[in-house]
Formats: sequence, structure tokens, C-alpha cells
Amino acid sequence: MGTTASAAFDTETLRRGIEGQTAETLLSLYADDATLRVVNRNSQPSHPHEVRGRDGIAAMLQDVYSRDMTHKLEECVVQGDHAAYCESCEYPDGTRVLSESMITLRDGKISEQIMIEAWDE
Repeated sequence: MGTTASAAFDTETLRRGIEGQTAETLLSLYADDATLRVVNRNSQPSHPHEVRGRDGIAAMLQDVYSRDMTHKLEECVVQGDHAAYCESCEYPDGTRVLSESMITLRDGKISEQIMIEAWDE
């Protein structure tokens, strides 16, 4: 059973955060007790990489944003206390990454996120 978000999710901040050069703006959208699960080639659905808490998510995002790559928010849909978005990334050598995220919102902040990533190989 979900709860209805009492504050609106700021999709423009999401865009600025994803497309920015540092993790701080994106991190501002996460609740202190947020959980992020990542599913990709190395962390498959039965054993996803799980990061708990804003500090852990901050470390992960800082690692991502320390890399020489571009990030673009492709689409975002918000409905009630849920949102979904698509992000595309590219390294200077042309390697591309695509991720899809489903998020649960609480008071306008991300409380849970499931991210599925696919990389060029």
C-alpha cells in the first residue's frame, strides 16, 4: 500500500541534477532514508546492488559524476507518489549507457528507486 506524496516532485531539478556536472543537485531529491537498487549485467535481479541512505547514495553519485561522460534526461513521467524516467549517458569513446528508473516518492523526495542499466559492450 502506497502513500500519496504531499509535496510535488520537482522534475526540473531532476533534469538539472542528471544533466549537471556534480551530484549535489540530484542528491537533493533523495530522502535521508532512501533506498536505491541497481540491476545491470553485474548485479542481476535476484541480487541487485543495493545502496541505503542518503550518504551511500551520495558516494555512488559522486563516483558516477567524477567520470568523464555526459548525462541526459530523456523522459520523465510523474503520477501520484510514483515517477519513472529514462536517462542516457555517453563516454568520450562513444560507449553508451541507458538506464530506466522507477521511483517511489514521499513528501516530494525519492524514498525508493529501482534502476535498470544497459551498457554497450
